[in-house]
Amino acid sequence: MSIWWSLHLRREAASVPLARRLLLGAMDTAGVDPDVSFDLSVALTEACANAVEHGGDGAADGVEGGGYRVTAYLDGEKCRIEVADAGPGFPARRVVRNPLPPSVAESGRGLGLIEQLADHVHFRNGPGHGAVVSFDKILKWREDDLLHAI
Repeated sequence: MSIWWSLHLRREAASVPLARRLLLGAMDTAGVDPDVSFDLSVALTEACANAVEHGGDGAADGVEGGGYRVTAYLDGEKCRIEVADAGPGFPARRVVRNPLPPSVAESGRGLGLIEQLADHVHFRNGPGHGAVVSFDKILKWREDDLLHAI
């Protein structure tokens, strides 16, 4: 089963649980193992919370001013999620990788958590400005999901 969706959300705290619930519902419908669904939903929550807090008011990479975009792909054996905002983007050291462990760094703990929960993570800046966090994870299926057991 393939599922793809994209949301344009306002930079409001209420948008974060909306994105999380939509992802969890899609993964449940597809038969994804609950532990994998939980990991991805926590990573998405962190990425959305960062977009709400740091997203800026400009426009970047197709993101309307004052908002951010969440795109998710569940295709085959992988889920890929991208969160893009219109803020100032990542400092150069974060794009490469923050050299400080999350417990020492003043900020960026959520990004470290995303790195722990996903299989592959990429932080980049948009073409003009704005931050883009993309991450993916190999999917496992619920034991009771006969569709994927065949």
